[in-house]
Amino acid sequence: MRRLRGGAAAAVALVFAVTGCKAETTTGSGGPEQTGKGGGGGAALSAAESLTVKGRAPKTGYARDRFGTAWADTDSNSCDTRDDILKRDLADVKFTGGTCKVSYGVLESDPYSGKKVTYRRGRSQVDIDHMVALSDAWQKGAKYWDASKRIALANDPLNLLSVDASTNRSKGDGDTATWLPPNKAFRCTYVSAQVAVKKKYGLWVTAAEKAAMEKVLRSCPGQKLPSGGNPTKAPSRFHAD
Repeated sequence: MRRLRGGAAAAVALVFAVTGCKAETTTGSGGPEQTGKGGGGGAALSAAESLTVKGRAPKTGYARDRFGTAWADTDSNSCDTRDDILKRDLADVKFTGGTCKVSYGVLESDPYSGKKVTYRRGRSQVDIDHMVALSDAWQKGAKYWDASKRIALANDPLNLLSVDASTNRSKGDGDTATWLPPNKAFRCTYVSAQVAVKKKYGLWVTAAEKAAMEKVLRSCPGQKLPSGGNPTKAPSRFHAD
């Protein structure tokens, strides 16, 4: 495995752990992902199998501000969440005034498309994706949470990834049953991250979503379940409508 560059090593430690099984592994800026095939499954598949299945609730009442102000500094490091994730995932990072506001960086191998993408503040081709979309979360349990938990989910590094903007726009608020990254080598990593977030926050899945998760994860035996991120409640100073 080649050495990770930029902030990708931190992202790997936090989100994209995999086992040292016999499957071939590749490494991109989002971390290593397994491309081998075979039966069985590791912790990610076991976690997917344990998720609660329910129907999708109505989207009624959903709005982005129900999850608080975008990119709130919930970890209290004086940098907003968006810049934290850019610093983690991009290489050759440059800043505007200090070490928080990222002005430039390179996504050397976009996890979703596999292509190289350059970030420039103000005309960015890089999105920070909520791997479990906030609208999807709303329809699968978050509607019933208090604001603190919704704010935590929206800013949890476990659920966030720097990706190519144009590829990300095709996802919308899709779940595993309706959208997977075009970069097939990243799918096990992507799905294991979604499983980890849904398990951590107690979100449910639809029957079709669970079946799709299990299908992907059976193709990568030994896939571990990502862990880490922020607490599931934001500090009390943060509020949402």
